[in-house]
Amino acid sequence: MPGRARVVAVIPARLASTRLPRKVLRQIAGEPMLAWVYRAARACAQLDDVLIATDSAEVLDLAAAHGWSAMLTPADCASGTDRIHFVAQSVPADIYVNVQGDEPLLRPAHIDSLLEPMLGGAAAAVSTLATPCPGEDVSNPNVVKVTVAADGRALYFSRAAIPFNRDGAAGIDYLKHLGLYAYRAAALRQFPTLPPSRLEAAERLEQLRFLENGIPIHVAITPHDTIGVDTEADLRAVEALLLARPQPRRK
Repeated sequence: MPGRARVVAVIPARLASTRLPRKVLRQIAGEPMLAWVYRAARACAQLDDVLIATDSAEVLDLAAAHGWSAMLTPADCASGTDRIHFVAQSVPADIYVNVQGDEPLLRPAHIDSLLEPMLGGAAAAVSTLATPCPGEDVSNPNVVKVTVAADGRALYFSRAAIPFNRDGAAGIDYLKHLGLYAYRAAALRQFPTLPPSRLEAAERLEQLRFLENGIPIHVAITPHDTIGVDTEADLRAVEALLLARPQPRRK
């Protein structure tokens, strides 16, 4: 009988973000953003380890001060997936979870839902999350939408409003993509060998490289929305929500 799959979460934490510089170290309700993300991931019982992957000595120092596992990765990694692929060369696992470092509203339940297509009997090579899209975000290009087949496979991801409701029909549901992923080790190894995708470049969405090269992505649905922090306004909105959320006792 095969043993339990080893599942490792990696938090890519690039310091030189463009729209909100140094955002993973920005304070939210008295703590660095990265602390909120790391603590939520560590609270997921299905993870065997959680590791921060960063190009910054400053982030490494923060991790060391808090006792967090962390690894220095090359500054020229083109995407979070490439950074996780680098980690996988020396950190063995059956499944790698990509936890974005700018998602301080992360909950353990997000990771549980993400892993269901992997650990619940499905043969998914890659999985991700979506949640019902608020009406005001349907046309927002900063909010990625996804369309999903009847069997849960992603059909397409876009910054545009998909599906396009040509006739204004009622009852069209839109799904907001949440940027968490789980990869089986073989799919993660394959990613950097795939040719760059024209769709990936056009939409600036790295997950389209999998779809354009015939690798299906399974989409799990969660009721828990998040706010990926890209601006000062996002930071303040997240802070208000976290201050209002009951917090578990910290160890």
